[in-house]
Amino acid sequence: MRVTVTDPEIRDAFEKVKHMNAFEESRALFAEGKKPLEMIQAMCLHPEILRCFGEWGKGVYPGGVLERSIKEFIILEASRRNNCQFCRQSHIDFIRNLGIATNPLKTVTDPVAAGRTERERLAIEYTGLVMKDSNNIPDEFFGRLKKNFSDPEIVEMTFTIGLINLLNMFNNSLQVTYRGECALMPIA
Repeated sequence: MRVTVTDPEIRDAFEKVKHMNAFEESRALFAEGKKPLEMIQAMCLHPEILRCFGEWGKGVYPGGVLERSIKEFIILEASRRNNCQFCRQSHIDFIRNLGIATNPLKTVTDPVAAGRTERERLAIEYTGLVMKDSNNIPDEFFGRLKKNFSDPEIVEMTFTIGLINLLNMFNNSLQVTYRGECALMPIA
């Protein structure tokens, strides 16, 4: 990781977000003498960013109105396209741990062959279209999207695509890495 985070900085940041459930697991790891995931460590350098990240979790991920599989596939597809090692690999583990798919990368590269639902396939395709040129999403495609998703779901999906792109850039720029920390972790 390109930034240096000290234990006192992590402790101080966690103190500032102690009221937030989003960081219970990271705080518990730190209390055991282990470091939280590198992305969380980096955010500890600016506790307000850490707080904002936690608020996103409450409203969109894993919370929100869309089913978890759709959000996971959006995150994985965007992270694959952006070559974000941290998000791609951690969400492959999340998808497997949640029992959503046994071959997550195959699922996003060929969702039809992977037997995904129409909603999941549309979400993966929408992610690609937004990332390719968000100004030119075909009306025909958006019509299919509206037949399968409510307007609040489309808003959440679009926000998730935008936010994961931000996080991918954050992690890639700072060379944040994932080392399999969540591979065997039970995910709720």
